Amino acid sequence: MEKKLGCATRDAYGQALAELGKQDARIIVLDADLATSTRTSAFAKLFPERFINVGISEANMVGIAGGLASSGKIPFISSFACFLTCKAYDQLRMAVALPHLNVKVVTSHGGISVGEDGSSQQSIEDVALMTSLPGFSVMIPSDGHVTRMLVREAAFREGPMYIRTGRPKAPIVHTPTTPVAIGKGIPVRKGSDVAIVANGLLVFEALLAAEELAKEGISASVIDCHTVKPLDEELLVSQARTVGAVVTAEEHQIWGGLGAAVSQLLARVCPVPMEFVAIRDTYAGSGKPEELFRKYGLTASDIVQAARRATKRKK
Repeated sequence: MEKKLGCATRDAYGQALAELGKQDARIIVLDADLATSTRTSAFAKLFPERFINVGISEANMVGIAGGLASSGKIPFISSFACFLTCKAYDQLRMAVALPHLNVKVVTSHGGISVGEDGSSQQSIEDVALMTSLPGFSVMIPSDGHVTRMLVREAAFREGPMYIRTGRPKAPIVHTPTTPVAIGKGIPVRKGSDVAIVANGLLVFEALLAAEELAKEGISASVIDCHTVKPLDEELLVSQARTVGAVVTAEEHQIWGGLGAAVSQLLARVCPVPMEFVAIRDTYAGSGKPEELFRKYGLTASDIVQAARRATKRKK
């Protein structure tokens, strides 16, 4: 499968945000002194009167956003994923989740594909943290198209939202006509032996893995599960029943992410053999994204091995 790079998902967020600013004056954007990196700078240039740089004060930013939302505004707040979810978790809980306010949290530099910046900048816990907050929707888009569509829907869908974007350019997985909706997975490839459920950069790795598995006579379907919460239960259960084995793949630690959510669902409704491609309860080091993916087991090869194990366990 040819790898065609598109824009980084953080770039797509900046583009979508600038367009949304033209459509609705209720949209206010806040950033914690990282607007160039999160790409909210595109909005700031067009609408400086609706942009607030709170400085390196993530907790305060969340509190301000809660106040704006309670006043009828639609605040988007951004910083690096690890900074915003870890430093401001109490405020996300008390000022957004508990009162169920209409705050949109869109972070950049998600996962370990941040690369050389090292573990202090790499978010491997954010999905676990954000899915644990009642009422939050949690999303990790795979490419620019999905990012733009999710950001647009999030803007006009009531309730708190979390969207994680990334730093590197993302391979193009979808087309501008691919339907995208919060809570609805995207079947990318059909298969009959095993289903690979992935999100973010791991969707393309899953497609590469499916091609390798086909050479071995293993037919793998691939699902882009961009929304971790709420899960597309109907699609996932249908796939599990059809193929009888599931592999999840994510750029997050194994605890509390996509794999945990899917396995909890299937254990309750349709138990099947499962394998998990994720970061194994460790922080990552510093290196190029592709080097880190190899070291911490997030490549197509790792997905292939997981699919072999899952299919062997089928009755």
